Formats: sequence, structure tokens, C-alpha cells
Amino acid sequence: MSVDKDTVRRIARLARLALEEERVEPMVRELNGILAWVEQLKKVDVEGVAPLTSVVEQRLKMREDVVTEGDNADALMANAPGGEDHFFVVPKVVE
Repeated sequence: MSVDKDTVRRIARLARLALEEERVEPMVRELNGILAWVEQLKKVDVEGVAPLTSVVEQRLKMREDVVTEGDNADALMANAPGGEDHFFVVPKVVE
């Protein structure tokens, strides 16, 4: 897969990025290089390799799932800038 100038312009528009015309061609080369690297990764044989989240194997510490502190909504709401019926009230950010 490769991208061309029109694709880069479309990606920039969708991402709401201001991309000057002189940066389009270098971005085409850069994105094509990234895609070529991803294609190389597809060729790597990972059969039998367990997925990792860290190079050091770790186990999560488990604890009992019990309620230790509850029924303190009034104390929580005391620090809130605004609240109504034990819910936080925040300004609307999405139209």
C-alpha cells in the first residue's frame, strides 16, 4: 500500500491539521516509509510467541472485591465545583 499527495491532503484535512503545500511531498515519503516498515513486520513469523505487555513477566496482585468505603457521596460532592443530586455538573464541551 502506498499513499499519494491527494491521500496525504485528505488525511491532513480529516485530522484537522494545517499542512503547507511544501510539506506534502516529504509527508508522502515519510508515510510510505512507515507503511513499508509495517509490511516488513507482517512477514515476521510470530507463531508460538506469547503477546507481551512488558519484557518482565508480572502478575497482577489480586484483592477481595469488597466495598471498603461507601455512602460518602456528600463528602465527595463537598469538593466539587458544581453538583446536583450527588452528580458532578460540568460545562458542556460537545455541541
